[in-house]
Amino acid sequence: MITSNAKSKPLLKHGIIDCDFHQTLQSFDDLKPYLPRVWWPRLSAPEATLPITIFKPIPLSRRDATPGNGLPAGSDPEYAKADALDRYNISKAILTGSLLTVSAHNNPDYAAAVASAFNDYTLDTWIPADDRFLASILVATQDPLLAAKEIDRLGSHPKVVQVIMAVSSREPYGQRRFYPIYEAAVRNNLVVAFHGGGEGDGINPPISAVGYPTTNFERHNILAIHHMSQINSIVCEGVFETFPSLKIAFIEGGLAWVPHLMWRMDKNFRAMRNEVPWLRKKPSEYIIEHCRFTTQPIEEPSNQELIQMLSMMRAEKTVMFATDYPHWDNDTPTFVLHKLPEDMRRRVAYENAAELYGINDDHLRKEEGDMVG
Repeated sequence: MITSNAKSKPLLKHGIIDCDFHQTLQSFDDLKPYLPRVWWPRLSAPEATLPITIFKPIPLSRRDATPGNGLPAGSDPEYAKADALDRYNISKAILTGSLLTVSAHNNPDYAAAVASAFNDYTLDTWIPADDRFLASILVATQDPLLAAKEIDRLGSHPKVVQVIMAVSSREPYGQRRFYPIYEAAVRNNLVVAFHGGGEGDGINPPISAVGYPTTNFERHNILAIHHMSQINSIVCEGVFETFPSLKIAFIEGGLAWVPHLMWRMDKNFRAMRNEVPWLRKKPSEYIIEHCRFTTQPIEEPSNQELIQMLSMMRAEKTVMFATDYPHWDNDTPTFVLHKLPEDMRRRVAYENAAELYGINDDHLRKEEGDMVG
């Protein structure tokens, strides 16, 4: 975990790409220049009417990551640069935002308008602040056609590298009504990212498959079930056969469940493949080829068990580093990457993400040379 009191350890001998770096608003009024006036009154309501169901006694973001003057952590690009990018020599940071619960709102038009306004705010406020920031296009999933329109509006921006949406949803993402989102992402050569958020909130189903948990601790323990449900749907519905160039990043869902799910899917595929005649290979092969997973919040078994788990899911190809800055349980690069053997560390720290997002290797090699020299 990053804390203000943590002492920086020696730098790694290669670049780092942070695949989950959260930027947020100083206040919802920041959206007004980009949002139709008809929606402005909602911005003054608690959380701008975006739904939050369960009480969370630990604040989402670290108090020691606030830039001062009462501003929220992650709301000042200059402070975030010094507090995270400069401090840990992070080469690139993929901005993943803070409004994923738009997809849990009951009003699809308001949700789409807020997502669009937040995207414009990010491109105007964060992207010009530092060349290391790369942007995600936030989409509200209630209306996939509006989401596709937003992707086409901003998809050609040179700093946009992916489409991001909450992993929680009313319907599994493999179903055909979501295809316009994947079509637009492929059309614009963008990765699609499913990020934790909105589980059990607003119009979404309960957090667990058996109803609502009593505490946030109970909720936090099972968040990975949403990632499991979505990847199961995406693969079984044949999304990767329909969109063979589509790549999906699963962010903030943990990792240890991936080998388990691949084994179960491959086993069941042998006996039940007649139900999914459109699949031409084992489910695990689609996952290894098309899906990537980020480290935070990585499980923390013994180091030997961690390496075994990562090897089981082909981490040298499928896992990418993420801090989840500035959230309360975020990880430093040194905390995670120093646990890994050198060859796996390089892949996880930046090579897997550089390949997925098409980040210029020359830039990273120069940084590596500067560090070694």
